[in-house]
Amino acid sequence: MTKYILVSGGVVSGIGKGVIASSTGLLLKTTGLKVTAIKIDPYMNIDAGTMRPQEHGEVYVLNDGGEVDLDLGNYERYLNVTLSKDNNITTGKIYREVIEKERRGDYLGKTVQIVPHVTTAIQDWIERVSKIPVDETGEEPDVCIVELGGTVGDIESAPFVEAMRQFQFRVGHENFALIHVSLVPDMHGEQKTKPTQTTVHALRGLGLLPDLIACRLIVQKPLEPATKSKISMFCHVAPEQVVGVHDVSSVYHVPLLLQSQGIIQYLQKRLNLATIKITPQMQERGRSLENRWRELTKRQERLLDEVSIALVGKYTDMQDSYMSVVKSLEHSAFRCNRRLKLKWVDASDLEPEAQHTNPAKYHDAWRDVVSANGILVPGGFGVRGSEGMMLAIKWAREQKIPFLGICFGFQLAVVEWARNVCGMAGATSAEFDPKTPEPIIVFMPEISKTHMGGTMRLGLRPTVFEHDSENWSKVRKLYGGAGKIWERHRHRYEVNPALIDRLTESGMRFVGKDERGERMQVLELPDHPYFVGFQAHPEFCTRPLNPSPPFLGLIAAASGTTVLNEQLEIQLRSFKPPHPEGSMVDEASLRNDEPRPQGEEVILNSEQ
Repeated sequence: MTKYILVSGGVVSGIGKGVIASSTGLLLKTTGLKVTAIKIDPYMNIDAGTMRPQEHGEVYVLNDGGEVDLDLGNYERYLNVTLSKDNNITTGKIYREVIEKERRGDYLGKTVQIVPHVTTAIQDWIERVSKIPVDETGEEPDVCIVELGGTVGDIESAPFVEAMRQFQFRVGHENFALIHVSLVPDMHGEQKTKPTQTTVHALRGLGLLPDLIACRLIVQKPLEPATKSKISMFCHVAPEQVVGVHDVSSVYHVPLLLQSQGIIQYLQKRLNLATIKITPQMQERGRSLENRWRELTKRQERLLDEVSIALVGKYTDMQDSYMSVVKSLEHSAFRCNRRLKLKWVDASDLEPEAQHTNPAKYHDAWRDVVSANGILVPGGFGVRGSEGMMLAIKWAREQKIPFLGICFGFQLAVVEWARNVCGMAGATSAEFDPKTPEPIIVFMPEISKTHMGGTMRLGLRPTVFEHDSENWSKVRKLYGGAGKIWERHRHRYEVNPALIDRLTESGMRFVGKDERGERMQVLELPDHPYFVGFQAHPEFCTRPLNPSPPFLGLIAAASGTTVLNEQLEIQLRSFKPPHPEGSMVDEASLRNDEPRPQGEEVILNSEQ
């Protein structure tokens, strides 16, 4: 029987439920258990694909093309698993499923209601998805972590809370545990417990009793014993059921912080985990994971040498918009034994207009760019900031500064080359000007022009390297010298096939293409320390102990030629793709050309 751990939140949202859920799963994996995770988002959207990054943070893309909440990225990175779009439940998905059943007549003429029909659909979904294998063993998981987004008491989450109240009886007491995450404010040095008392009272009134209360302190001061005792007394739990999660130097320390407070010993007793048979091989794998994680956190604290990266983007006011990009840089910096210094640069501040409208921001932005050891231009949509990004790309190319362009950044690197090397002064993207006479970037023919939700080129896709690239390509060496690689995509524009010859004749090398050789997917300049662009989003497949190769290359090159050569040798010897073997197949097998049901997509303005 699968064990279920529900992670809910109270008082305020965004206090770290995802990290606590992921850390709990990681600790369970260190004991040899197989762990999966599900995120519940109570919004009406079918998925996160049409949401503005400034409002909801990064849209995370899965192997199957699912556009999901960024917390699923936390799960994949911490647990080293590969999830599917069904691991993200939304109100929109549940209501759509219930309404489709009603239209088919599955309810046999009954009045369809929130209880029991919607709540039963939620429980069925969780139970079904919790059985799907997600790791290299190919076996059914032992434990499923379920994170309930938002806060208890929200009107949007009420059906999910009721569903989980019923679910605890459906699976049985020893198969269901609840971790409730609550804010403990620190006011002038005094830790206040009343918000936690109130949210636990509300939770108990809804029929859910917390087994563990995780107290978040937004300061670096640990939970005081007196505070712990007071929460224990007024929330009707034992003192060992109250754990403190204060701010630490890195989120990678959170699993060890929870472990030091006995959370695993409690869950082993509460869920009777001793009844699950764990093979010696899985036990050894768990011990190895724990040792490598501890070494990672220890090494991180000893880092002295610094590497600075300028992230030139559009959504820098909401840093969660680039969550996976930042994690990829962090993982790569750990590998290179460097302390990452990330400089956030709003691309609009680099444009000439900013010199007149806001000269202070203009000069600060350019100071960050020219002083950085490396430059990164991530994904995005729309014309805003694009000229500033191209100015940063031009600087990196001409000054031989290590550069990595991702998706939008890759496309702009091609446009910048066309303008300044090929002499095509009017070169631009059809996304910015559909009637441009020199469209370097064009709309892909198979993509819908009327609907935006779920209609991009999405999910895991193969890239084939040029046959002679093994002798010179740094990117190929970073992937262990493989002739074919797989990364996740999310785009609706591509390099114009009609202009490929003109671009390559001028010196641009498209070292990686799709299987038919028609779609440009990786560019690399041979005579540059590191100038690389990816149409894909390799940041979605990074792991703390297995960093994304293109980002590793950027950090290593920014750290110096010696570090880059060392990492190229290591990758050639030991790189292992993070994808399951069965997912690395040809594109025809991966592609899903069936159109989505009308009404599932939302029409948006291209400027996001």
